[in-house]
Amino acid sequence: MQRGPEQRGQEQRGVDPRGPDPRGFAQRPPGPRGPAPRTPHASEGTPKGMLWIHGLHPVAAALANPARRIRRLLLTQDAHAEMTRRVPPPWSVVAERVERAHFTFLPEDALHQGCAMLAEALEGPDITDALARPGPVLLLDQVTDPRNVGAILRSAAAFGAAAVVMQDRHAPPETGALARAASGALELVPIIRVVNLSRAIEELKRLDCWVVGLDGDARTTLAGAKLGSRRVALVLGAEGDGMRRLTREHCDEICRLPIRPEMESLNVSAAAAVALYELGRE
Repeated sequence: MQRGPEQRGQEQRGVDPRGPDPRGFAQRPPGPRGPAPRTPHASEGTPKGMLWIHGLHPVAAALANPARRIRRLLLTQDAHAEMTRRVPPPWSVVAERVERAHFTFLPEDALHQGCAMLAEALEGPDITDALARPGPVLLLDQVTDPRNVGAILRSAAAFGAAAVVMQDRHAPPETGALARAASGALELVPIIRVVNLSRAIEELKRLDCWVVGLDGDARTTLAGAKLGSRRVALVLGAEGDGMRRLTREHCDEICRLPIRPEMESLNVSAAAAVALYELGRE
């Protein structure tokens, strides 16, 4: 086929003369075999302050979150079709078509489902702003497993928690593994990171929250605390060690969940789900 001077000029400048891809993928300048996906097995870096979110639920939730600043979106053909169904375009970023083999830059156990997004970490609100949202506040005392934190975020979203408070240190950063475990809840429940958890508890008290720590050895059950209309801030300690002494001393009340004596304790994420359900019944 004959190409005119204008068309040849477009190709030389790297402009695809065929126009945009109607499927929403970024077009690349045509080579001998036409437009091609990105090279498989390419190394993808993670700039400071960013993370790779992967999996259909987390990526779709991030696309639907106007507060999420997205830098890149990698999708296979099938994942693009599914993402378009879940979150109809236009999106804030143009998708790049890749093959499944490209996702080797993700952790080996990553269930990416043919999609990954490079995005900036979310900025959390301060405690005062977070309390403008309804619901209890969760405080995590040195809960370090990202899968547990992700599962807690999922329960927090399901039962209407206002926010999750964690320390800057001794808590997992915002990562793809955490986002995957949260299954979209990372975009729904604000995370507040603080330097000192005890000071955060005192601030919550000043803002009329009743701070309840969960401990398996407490005499009073959470249901028996008779919290009434009080705004509750619920503190959960690390699995095994529980709450630290200083954190415990700053709580207004210590309660337990009524589990059978044959079981010593619950996983911290399971305890969070049960406690949030109980608070919702009050």
